[in-house]
Amino acid sequence: MTHSTAVQPTSSAHLKAFTAGARGIIPMMVGAAPFGVILGTLVASGPLHLWHGQLMSLVVFAGSAQFIALGLIAGHASFAVIWATTLVVNLRHVLYSATLAPHVAHLPARWRWALGALLTDEVFAVAWEHYRHREPGTVGPHYFFGAGLAMYLNWQLWTVAGLLFGAAFPGLQSLGLDFAMVATFIAIVVPQLVALRYMAAAVTAGTLAFFWQAWPYKLGLLGAVFAGVAIGVLLSTSRVKLRGGTGKTLGASR
Repeated sequence: MTHSTAVQPTSSAHLKAFTAGARGIIPMMVGAAPFGVILGTLVASGPLHLWHGQLMSLVVFAGSAQFIALGLIAGHASFAVIWATTLVVNLRHVLYSATLAPHVAHLPARWRWALGALLTDEVFAVAWEHYRHREPGTVGPHYFFGAGLAMYLNWQLWTVAGLLFGAAFPGLQSLGLDFAMVATFIAIVVPQLVALRYMAAAVTAGTLAFFWQAWPYKLGLLGAVFAGVAIGVLLSTSRVKLRGGTGKTLGASR
């Protein structure tokens, strides 16, 4: 009796965290819906079979990489070029993983693998907003998992919708639905700009991405991201050193 009483609150807390994560990512799911529809319509109008497009969403689960891969496949690019290009585009996930690592390092390997597979731009934004206010190692995986699984299922649903609508109504991608993804990324970035160092990093990355957009294989985007991260790290390090020096000065004066 005592044992079951102790387990029940834990299970209830896990379910509560899971559903909270799923609810937290709903706005991002709405923004990703048109993106999934466009992906499906591009597959329907391209050289791939419909099931190829759905399989890509099931296995890859990375919208930007999938769009780029479809364009390269349509252009008859080699497998090596497709692999290298999508790898470069997805390198930003290394930055996401490094940011979240302190908060998931205490979890079993099976959880880390599952959460890593579900990590996207939107899931990172929601998970980081949850973790950033808590001490590393004190939060379980359920909030992150709820957000990631909800986004994964959402992506599959809208890919199917795009495949069906694309087959029935060719040219659906010309309606400008892709703006919804731009709005989603704005919604991801703006709430994170809570300090000068974050703003400086965003402005640096955005400016360089604009001027370097002609670089091949999206290398300009990658370079801009690393430059923005470097600025953010530099300013954060300077801030920590300044605080440390101030603390020592105050301690000496006492």
